[in-house]
Amino acid sequence: MKNNFNIKNVNFSAPSPIKRAGVRIKICGMKYEDNIVEIGNLLPDYLGFIFYKKSTRFFEGEIPQLPLSIKKVGVFVNETGQNIIAIIKKHKLDCIQLHGNESAQFCQELQKQNVEVIKVFSIDDDFNFDELNEYENVCDYFLFDTKGKLHGGNGYTFNWKLLEKYKSSKPLFLSGGIGLDEIDKIKKLKLPIFAIDINSKFEEAPGLKNIIMCTDAIYRVSI
Repeated sequence: MKNNFNIKNVNFSAPSPIKRAGVRIKICGMKYEDNIVEIGNLLPDYLGFIFYKKSTRFFEGEIPQLPLSIKKVGVFVNETGQNIIAIIKKHKLDCIQLHGNESAQFCQELQKQNVEVIKVFSIDDDFNFDELNEYENVCDYFLFDTKGKLHGGNGYTFNWKLLEKYKSSKPLFLSGGIGLDEIDKIKKLKLPIFAIDINSKFEEAPGLKNIIMCTDAIYRVSI
């Protein structure tokens, strides 16, 4: 599926990953080959591909060649270790994002595949941050998303003030309904935010990202 927007209409450019400082950006839920190539040309730090069949952004194609600076992330929900390993090898993934009820031991086993492990936790007012303790040494990053009906892509933020309870020094990805207006606010949070994860608010349809909006997001993260 081809994006109708023309990147030539954008009158600013985002710094390359090499020249960026501070917060990284992950664009998740990529689905269509032409769109993947176009977004890849913007040089985000991470591109996410969802290998969860119940998702409207389920990826079942071949990942086109991307710039080497981009890390490819496979997103999984309660998938078997055998299937995850097969997909890592097939698509030469750099990272895996575990979005279900995966145990600490499961994360530890997958670290042996020489990929970065991002463990997701869905946050609401009742979330107990002590749940993170057993995962501290078996994953590379935590990702906090909004707790909702779906495993991600719910389209709204959670109460970021809850993150004042976050005591770990492990770098984290922040997700959940993040749009352009939220990016500037996130950069001011006094937390070890490693990356901003964007998805549904930058789409024309599930899995089809808006080139102009994604370019703007990368620019705002970079400055």
